[in-house]
Amino acid sequence: MPDRSARPRLVLVHGTRIDARQWEPYRALLPQAEIVAPDLPGHGSRVGEEFTLEAAVATIAAAVEGAAPGQRVVLAGHSLGGYMAMVHAAQHSDRLAALVLVGATADPSGPLTAVYRGFAALVGRSDPERLARRTNRMVRWLGAGDQVAEVLPGGEAYAALPAAWQAVMDACGPDLLRDVTCPVVLVNGQYDQMRLHVRQFAAAAPRATVVTVPRATHLLPLTHPEELARILAGVLVPRGDPGPLPTMGA
Repeated sequence: MPDRSARPRLVLVHGTRIDARQWEPYRALLPQAEIVAPDLPGHGSRVGEEFTLEAAVATIAAAVEGAAPGQRVVLAGHSLGGYMAMVHAAQHSDRLAALVLVGATADPSGPLTAVYRGFAALVGRSDPERLARRTNRMVRWLGAGDQVAEVLPGGEAYAALPAAWQAVMDACGPDLLRDVTCPVVLVNGQYDQMRLHVRQFAAAAPRATVVTVPRATHLLPLTHPEELARILAGVLVPRGDPGPLPTMGA
């Protein structure tokens, strides 16, 4: 039985190319939660490791199962981390109090597939350090906070990208949410291309809520940490208690 007196565990899973450090600002923003932010294979402290779907999902499972007996667990993932969290939740949603997917509601079998396959191929033929410099400049320009901007990775972070995106295209989609019994919160920035199929994902999940953050892009966790933290704080509150989930748009 869940222990409502204990701090809930919030497992935060990062996106492609970035790593667990993207969540550092959230420790101060969400002191009411025990935050656990693992690095996926090929990212952060695990650069050089091969990225596989199985290894990524096992990483998430270890973070979830490390909770104390009765401790509530909320699982949240951004982009790649959202898709990997979805795979885990499809098999183990009974262990979760809620699942939060941020920028992870584009069907990878849809029209974006060709774009991402093309970019993954380009990565393999390009100078990764040059790509990293360009991408990091864009992230800063879009408004990433100083704490995150200081730890943006270099070209080494691109090595896992083709395998990671292939795993998403091979294994992920709205149907994964059909067997997820816990509440599912689908969060996107207003200008995020990954909200393309949010209606299909919401229709597939038995208990879905859709939240759109105005004027935010796919980099929402980096550029709008206060807004995302408010959403996560609402999810951390046990249902039936005061503190409804904030809705910022449709």
